[in-house]
Amino acid sequence: MSSPGDSSPNIARDLRAVFGRLYRRFKELSDNQGLTPSQASLLSRLGKEGDASVSALAAAERIRPQAVVPTLAALQERGLIERRPDPSDGRRQLISLSPTGRTMFQGAQLEGDEWLGTAIRDRLTPAERTTLAEALKLLERLTTD
Repeated sequence: MSSPGDSSPNIARDLRAVFGRLYRRFKELSDNQGLTPSQASLLSRLGKEGDASVSALAAAERIRPQAVVPTLAALQERGLIERRPDPSDGRRQLISLSPTGRTMFQGAQLEGDEWLGTAIRDRLTPAERTTLAEALKLLERLTTD
């Protein structure tokens, strides 16, 4: 692992490696029930952020709206999302989780949160937990445009 005096590229490499391991661990814990990574990402985003338009989902995922459409169609076919007219713009549709989709999202989220919460409690000292909380604020700054 890099020390604070290392260059930014080394820190970035180490950060990517740590997040990659965390991501894989969450995937191991979560039964995505055959969802593709793109489907799971959209399901998670809708679960965390609530209703969204196709264009808003595409922007959040940093892909073109045309790329979101087939993923949403697959989620709708499985009964995981619902569409309804946007009350502020009748030309658009809002996408939301269906009750089945919400249950799937909450179950996967709960398993991952329980594992990570337990690991943080059992493996880190109170001072380290405080440091981790402060680091999260810095990481959030890196991810906001």
